[in-house]
Amino acid sequence: MNWDDLRLFLDVVRQPKLEQTALKLNIDATTLSRRLKRLEADLGTTLFERTRRGHMLTPAGEDLAKRVENMESLAFDIASQNDGDLGPSGRIRIGVPEGVGTTIIAPALSEFKHLYSDISVDLIASSGFVSVPKREADMSLLLTRPSAGRMKVRRLSDYSLGLFGTNKYLKGTRPIKTPQDLHPHTLIGYVDDLIYSSTLRYLSDLLPDRTPDLRSTSINAQLEMVKAGAGLAILPLFLARQHPTLLEILPGTFRLSRTFWLAVHEDVAALKRNRLMSDFLGSKLHRLP
Repeated sequence: MNWDDLRLFLDVVRQPKLEQTALKLNIDATTLSRRLKRLEADLGTTLFERTRRGHMLTPAGEDLAKRVENMESLAFDIASQNDGDLGPSGRIRIGVPEGVGTTIIAPALSEFKHLYSDISVDLIASSGFVSVPKREADMSLLLTRPSAGRMKVRRLSDYSLGLFGTNKYLKGTRPIKTPQDLHPHTLIGYVDDLIYSSTLRYLSDLLPDRTPDLRSTSINAQLEMVKAGAGLAILPLFLARQHPTLLEILPGTFRLSRTFWLAVHEDVAALKRNRLMSDFLGSKLHRLP
């Protein structure tokens, strides 16, 4: 067993699709597979389950990944102490809700990359959870505080939501002064049976007995419906305020508050690159409207 094989092992942990890992490393996929099998033979255990989704860690693989990542972190720290020009490096995979991911985090990565040029980032912005305990990501931005799993969790930021529409939609309609005035209006929201977090059931806080007329699993799609004049929707202020054509409805009457939580897998929380990213995300999100 040698360190090079362990580094290849970590590369596959972070990108389970063997062909993609091999392409990134500029080696043949067959060679990579052979070296992984050699590592398993040297250790006398199975490290991966080969599935359609790629190479998924077994319990033995989880244990080895933790120890090798600790070795990697120590190596980086030693190198940094002995070479003033050598900064943090490696790859970080982050799961984020698509709204904040595309609006705030994606643009901010330019600054992060300028600060830490040797750190690569996989940003997974989606309408759903990206699991940290299952190692789908090193860290994940969540809408609720996780109650189980080997994770270090911190509260990043509260944020507000309001009801928005456009002049195009509101033209010719009666003034909306109370929530009850919303009953004849077209309301936009989430597909109820596909909601991945109860905190997204915004409309029940405004009109408990009303379901959306137009629905999407995507907050970005809901935003586009509102901008096109299709109806009214509850949107995060940090998202809606980037579009001048949107008007807030009932601003003095209706506001919701939600929280972003950051979960980092215990095995990689101590890695310098992950500590830097955690602090960076905190700095970008702590003043959300």
